[in-house]
Amino acid sequence: MKNNMRYITAILLLFTSLVALAQDGFEKKVFIKDGDSLNYQILLPRNFDKNKQYPLVLFLHGSGERGNDNESQLVHGSKVFLDEGNRAAFPAVVVFPQCPKDSYWANVDVDRSVMPLGFKFNPDAAPTKAMQGVLDLVDGLLAQAFIKKDQIYVAGLSMGGMGTYELLSRKPETFAAAIAICGGGSTSLVQKYALNTPMWVLHGAQDNVVTPQHSLDMVSALLDAGAFPRFTLYENANHNSWDAAFAEPDFLSWLFKHNLSKN
Repeated sequence: MKNNMRYITAILLLFTSLVALAQDGFEKKVFIKDGDSLNYQILLPRNFDKNKQYPLVLFLHGSGERGNDNESQLVHGSKVFLDEGNRAAFPAVVVFPQCPKDSYWANVDVDRSVMPLGFKFNPDAAPTKAMQGVLDLVDGLLAQAFIKKDQIYVAGLSMGGMGTYELLSRKPETFAAAIAICGGGSTSLVQKYALNTPMWVLHGAQDNVVTPQHSLDMVSALLDAGAFPRFTLYENANHNSWDAAFAEPDFLSWLFKHNLSKN
């Protein structure tokens, strides 16, 4: 009962802070539940009206943007959503959480003694503290009446791409579409979400930090599960393949054309 009351309080605080937000740009916020906190920044549509409904986009940053400044997570990707043309064409609530320096979005063991880095994904492990924060934040946002429940999207790059796959496996019926850039994940969990969530997987063929083999493995697993993912391999891109991904002319239109009730 006590935990339920704490969660209800967290939801009420989240709602109160959201409806008071300015609409000029991203705003710093902190989500708190059971004494644990997660920094995030949120962008509301122009002319936001709490009596209307909007899609929700969750964006997960890479490991280089971890910290507690509640700013670094906007380094990559935020300009796509701040673009006035995109804001007009795709009005949505956009959320960029920030992973603490000592945590990771996905539950994975990272071997930094080799390049590309070595990754051992742990499909049966509990969520990291950062991932649990994201799960709770998503639940809090889904409780808001102004969020369209059939248009929830997630995208991420590098560590955030790994977090994208894991988030899909932990909430397999929540997301209408997902984009994973230069990431990877547990192929054994793909069947949980493969047929529910259309995916666009992107990677640089010359990536010497996260080998493109991880994306190839995820695409293969999605195909084996009966899904038809979109896959883009950039011939000349290294790890910063997100630059090419964000420049895709239909980066947002591909995402927003999907609707959970129609997938």
